[in-house]
Amino acid sequence: MINFNVPPYVDTAMDYIKECIANQKICGDGKYTKECNKWLEEKTKTRKALLTTSCTHATELAAILADIQPGDEVIMPAYTFVSTADAFVLRGATPVFVDIRPDTMNIDEKKIERAITEKTKAIVPVHYAGVACEMDTIMDIATRHNLIVIEDAAQGIMSTYKGKALGTIGNFGALSFHETKNYSMGEGGALLIRDEKDVEDAEIIREKGTNRSKFFRGQIDKYTWVNLGSSYLPSDMNAAYLYSQLEIADEINNQRLDNWNRYYKNLEELKDAGKIELPVIPEGCVHNAHMFYIKAADIEERSALIAFLKERGIMSVFHYIPLHTAPAGIKFGRFDGEDEYTTKESERLARLPMYYGLKPEEVDMICETIKEFYK
Repeated sequence: MINFNVPPYVDTAMDYIKECIANQKICGDGKYTKECNKWLEEKTKTRKALLTTSCTHATELAAILADIQPGDEVIMPAYTFVSTADAFVLRGATPVFVDIRPDTMNIDEKKIERAITEKTKAIVPVHYAGVACEMDTIMDIATRHNLIVIEDAAQGIMSTYKGKALGTIGNFGALSFHETKNYSMGEGGALLIRDEKDVEDAEIIREKGTNRSKFFRGQIDKYTWVNLGSSYLPSDMNAAYLYSQLEIADEINNQRLDNWNRYYKNLEELKDAGKIELPVIPEGCVHNAHMFYIKAADIEERSALIAFLKERGIMSVFHYIPLHTAPAGIKFGRFDGEDEYTTKESERLARLPMYYGLKPEEVDMICETIKEFYK
């Protein structure tokens, strides 16, 4: 059996977790939380990184910092995880869904501007599969219309757009360290903050609305409740698990890229024969091999392929149901323009096994099984 996903694990993780326990410091913002924040800041060159309990919470935190209010509208792709929309629906805003590009499955930057109204407050590009959206265009639109940009870079750690780390280009970026991501802490995420002016507010909101962070730095002699907030701090044991992977981040990234390239090379003959479509990486984008997917002819062929692989011990899955077709999406949001690609392309996409530790010979076997299906 080849699983679809195996959470990453590094042997030093248990040593670091035991250290947390021995030091009697297992709550948030301990040694390993700070190490992870520091690593993220140095790696991404963002002004401030704050580890959170999930990417969902990082996005919620960004929504609060952006002062999203009831009646506001937030533009995003319909092809994304529910958390992208939930973070803004919780603030009383309306998600306005826009069609995607068929090549990258990212929001179609050419269709954003027509979705803007006097109620629009923010744009939320989602970097699908760790491949960047067309951020130059998106930032230009945001600047001209005075909009906030919150990057959903849940899948984007180690990816770049024209040399800039994903999540650092807009006002805020949200990363995920869920067990299905390239680097994991089980459940977890991080907020990336571009501008100095937002750092103190972010620390306060993340720390239950208190100025506790300033107290721990010795800037004040006692802390108190100063603003609204919640508890977005992960356990330091979770951070310790994550940090063990960040220490070998390049090794993990390179192994995933090797397997991604191996998939592509093996399956290129099916692409050239017109049987399937393979992922597209636009110029200027460096991706992180978060996933490898193929596109079948239609939903029937995809379902048959997934079943064929499962019968042979290979777990493959489809991905998101477009949000504008979901009950909550219909209730809370609206789709702007025509759904030319979102539904059609989502129904064709099948994700193949991809994780740290997947063996090259397993990639070869998966590809041979796919070729067998298409014979």
